[in-house]
Amino acid sequence: MSTESADRDTSEPRAVPPIVDQEEWETAMAELRAREKAATRELDAIAAARRRLPMVELPDYTLDSADGPVRLIDVFDGKHQLIVYNHMWFPGEEWQCSGCTGFTGQFTRLEFLAAYDARFVIVTAGPIDEALAYKARVGNKMTWYSTANSTFGADMGAPLGGGFQLNVLLRVGDTAYRTYNSQGRGVEQVSHTFPLIDLLPYGRQEDWQDSPEGWPQSPAYSRWPESEFFTQYADQR
Repeated sequence: MSTESADRDTSEPRAVPPIVDQEEWETAMAELRAREKAATRELDAIAAARRRLPMVELPDYTLDSADGPVRLIDVFDGKHQLIVYNHMWFPGEEWQCSGCTGFTGQFTRLEFLAAYDARFVIVTAGPIDEALAYKARVGNKMTWYSTANSTFGADMGAPLGGGFQLNVLLRVGDTAYRTYNSQGRGVEQVSHTFPLIDLLPYGRQEDWQDSPEGWPQSPAYSRWPESEFFTQYADQR
């Protein structure tokens, strides 16, 4: 994050929410809580619909791992459900997408997924040796695979130099099926960063958002740290 951003973040805010008494605050909270509960119920309904989605059979892809070529079906590591984040990769770049780098850097404790018969991995189009070197440089704790010698990334909507994707797969015997896909802001649902920021009085402080007059605002993602920021987590256990 730039010095300018840091100075801006610590400066006195130009505007603050109105100050009211406890009763008026509780009334306002109750009104908002009703909307939050309605949204929660709608998210539950969407999750129920997601569980009822059909699925499509995938070819028997071969990816590259730290230990050599591996079939997609073996990436499940014995589980039946697999979440795949397709990390953007740009050939020849020292620092890859800061959004992907920061997003995947959040996930350091994924063991809980085992109890749900699931696994979460990163797949990127960069060559496996370069991908693993980048993973180590930014201190990423997830398991990485490469599609440099496979069409899996492109078929999932994340070709070399292309966008990021979130895909969910289901294994039935020795066959993998694609059950769900998301990209763009749809991926925010599995992040803790934006939900936490959205709780703050000033929110994301981005100029596209509906905010009161005088609220601090800046271009989208301009407060997101650059990829170099994450080198501080390298080699940490």
